[in-house]
Amino acid sequence: MVRLFVALTPPAEIVDDLASAIAPVRLRAPGLRWTPTEQWHVTIAFFGEVSEDSVDKLTNRLRRTAARHPPLSLTFTGGGRFGHRVLWTAVHGDRDGLRALSDSAKAAARRCGLPVEQRPHRPHLTLARAGAGVDLRPLVTLLATWRGLPWVAHQLQLIRSHLGAAPDGTALHEPIRHWALGE
Repeated sequence: MVRLFVALTPPAEIVDDLASAIAPVRLRAPGLRWTPTEQWHVTIAFFGEVSEDSVDKLTNRLRRTAARHPPLSLTFTGGGRFGHRVLWTAVHGDRDGLRALSDSAKAAARRCGLPVEQRPHRPHLTLARAGAGVDLRPLVTLLATWRGLPWVAHQLQLIRSHLGAAPDGTALHEPIRHWALGE
């Protein structure tokens, strides 16, 4: 079994811009588990545990999914939180295109007989995770007015998640396939 999801990965200059923007926030919250910049991504669909036998079938369907969707114009803006555990920045721009891509990727997985996470698609990039008792609200306020540089997502990636494999005990993400959007 392999743990899989599909995502968009921002280009290096966008990662650098976001890293600069959150540097003062990181100084205020050194106890958070900050997501390494090389693992930053926007999840399109999460599949969870998938049998090795299903991967080839899924990749063929995802290749066709990517070809049917054009590149997406996006921007990271502000900050938010999921409960008291996850600090994130929002994704704005072609949100209709993001939703359509997410729906298509989930449909591809369902056609392969795979389980698909049923939560509504909320485009974001996870910045950090907090332990119990941490108040993320001041950090969200610090990020509230920030607006990143615009960028275009040109590629859909299939990523394998290795739980607990990163040096800090978190998941390590390994891109295993990618496809150009709109080609």
